[in-house]
Amino acid sequence: MIKLLSFVVAAATLAGIAPAQTPPAAKPYQVEWVYRVKYGYQDEFWRLFQKYQIGALDEEKRRGYVQSYSVFKPGLHTSEESRWDYRIVITYNGQDGASHEGEVTRALFPDTAALKRDENRRWELTTNHWDLPIHEIDPHQIAQ
Repeated sequence: MIKLLSFVVAAATLAGIAPAQTPPAAKPYQVEWVYRVKYGYQDEFWRLFQKYQIGALDEEKRRGYVQSYSVFKPGLHTSEESRWDYRIVITYNGQDGASHEGEVTRALFPDTAALKRDENRRWELTTNHWDLPIHEIDPHQIAQ
């Protein structure tokens, strides 16, 4: 039996059949969400954001789609054109990890009418928003 197994391994090696290999891990993919909120409505916006977006990010992290996320709020104020109220930096486990938000949101919040109502309200309170994929670069490499 051992001779037969050795023969099969040797024959596969000679035939160029390599044993199954684990695919390389996906490169982390980072996205930055930035929000500017109507003056006086930051608390209401944040409550809605925590319920849905933070809830979904926590679940995406639990499921392994998100490595980590950080939430930032400014300590002082700037000029109106550069003002932002919340900045969230998310590190996904590869670019395809970012595609599970809808799936997770539907699983967590099956009351679609309440979800739609609250999300519409959150967007009413948002005066500016952008999602920006960000890429870490080697500070010693020449810019391309």
